[in-house]
Amino acid sequence: MKWSQLISDKRLGMEEYHDPRRHTRTDFQRDYDRLIFSSPFRRLQNKTQVFPLPGSIFVHNRLTHSLEVSSVGRSMANEAVEYMRVKPRGADENSALDKIGDIVATACLSHDIGNPPFGHSGEKTISTFFSEGDGLKLKSLLTPQQWSDFTCFEGNANSFRLLTHQFAGRREGGFAMTYSSLAAMVKYPYSSLYAGEKGKFGFFTSEEETYKKIAAELGIHRNSDGRYVRHPLVYLMEAADDICYQIMDIEDAHRLKILSTDKVKGLLLNFFDAERGERMKGTMLKLADPNEQVSYLRSNVIGAMVSDCARLFADSEEVLLAGEYQGALTSNMSSRLRDAYAECSETAWNKIYYAPDVIDIEIAGNRIITYLMQTLIDAVMHPERNFSKLILEKMPRQYESSSPDIYTRLQSVLDHISGMTDVYALDLFRKLNGHSLPAV
Repeated sequence: MKWSQLISDKRLGMEEYHDPRRHTRTDFQRDYDRLIFSSPFRRLQNKTQVFPLPGSIFVHNRLTHSLEVSSVGRSMANEAVEYMRVKPRGADENSALDKIGDIVATACLSHDIGNPPFGHSGEKTISTFFSEGDGLKLKSLLTPQQWSDFTCFEGNANSFRLLTHQFAGRREGGFAMTYSSLAAMVKYPYSSLYAGEKGKFGFFTSEEETYKKIAAELGIHRNSDGRYVRHPLVYLMEAADDICYQIMDIEDAHRLKILSTDKVKGLLLNFFDAERGERMKGTMLKLADPNEQVSYLRSNVIGAMVSDCARLFADSEEVLLAGEYQGALTSNMSSRLRDAYAECSETAWNKIYYAPDVIDIEIAGNRIITYLMQTLIDAVMHPERNFSKLILEKMPRQYESSSPDIYTRLQSVLDHISGMTDVYALDLFRKLNGHSLPAV
C-alpha cells in the first residue's frame, strides 16, 4: 500500500463531484465537522460507556469518550508523522502525511457512533436474541451470512452502516464522507462470516460492496484467507481507543469510590521508572484533592503511551504498509508500559466491569432491548396486525420497515434500536408496556 493512494479525499456517493481545488478546510476537516454536528453523534451523550449515566458524580458516556479518543488519536497521529518525516519522501507522500492527523481524529470520533444503548452489553443482547432467544425462529429465512450478521451483531459494523448506507430520504453515500476517513474506522475489515469466536467484523452484508469499493480505490488488498488487511491508520485509532477506555475507566472507578486512591496511584505510577515516579509524587504533594492527583497521573500516563505508540507506528511503517503488522500498538509497547497497562486491564475486569451498578445496568438493558426486539420484529414480520400498525407508526420513516426483503426489514429494527439513547429506550419500553402515558 502507498500513502499517496491510501489518503484520498474522494467522497462516497459524490465521486462525480470530486473537487481538487484547495479550500480553507480540507475535506478531512469537513468530515470531522460533519460528525460533530450530526444527530447520531449528539445522541452518544445519553448512551452508557461503562457506568450508569451520571448523577451527582460525572463519569464518561459515549460522547465524552469519543471526544477524548479523538483528541488522543490526533496527538498520536501528529507525533507519528513527525517521526516519519525523518525519512526522505516525495512531494505527494509528504502532502498525504499532512492529512493523517485529521483522518485519525475523524475515525476516532466515529468509532462508537453505531453502538446501541446500554454499553457493550447492548451488542451482546442483540446478538443473543438471535442466537439463543426468540430470533432463532428466523434463521431459516436468511442466508448464512445474513444470519451471522445478526448473531454476531457488532457496533463497529453498525457504525460503518450508519455512515455509508442510504437510508430512505437521505442522500447517496450516507454521510458522504471521504474514503480514507471511512477506511480508517474499520477495525475488522471483513464480513461476519470471518467473525470467529470473538464475534468481531467490520461490515454487514448490506455494506460489503461499499467496503470493497473503498478498498479498491485506496489500494487495500486481501490476504490469502479472504480478509482485507487494515488501513494502516486503523492502528492509531485503535490505540487511542484502547488507551482512553482503559485509563479513563480507572479514573471513573476512583471517582465512584470503587477503587481507592492508593490503589489507583499505584496502578498509574507503575507506568514510570522509580526516578520519574518520585518526581511525580513530589508534584502530587502540591495537590490536596485526590481527584486532581489521579487526573495528573492519568494525563502523564496517556502522554507516555501516546509517545510510545506513535514511535512504534513510525518504526513499523513498512510492515504496516505491507499489511503484515501483528497485534495492536498497545500490545507492542515497551515492556514497562505494556505490563502496567495489563495490570490496569486485569483490575478493570476484576473490580470495575463486574461492579454492582454496572451489572444492574446490563440486566436492565438486557430486559429493555430484548422486549423492544420482540415487539418491533413481530411488527415488521406481521404488519397486517392491528397492534403492529400502531407500533410501525412509531418507527422513523428513514428505516425500511416495509421492505419486501426480510433481511432489510430486520435491519430496520436494528437500525432503530441501535440508534436509541438509554433514556429513549427506557421510555419506549415503559410506553409499550402501558407503564407511562402522556400527561399522566
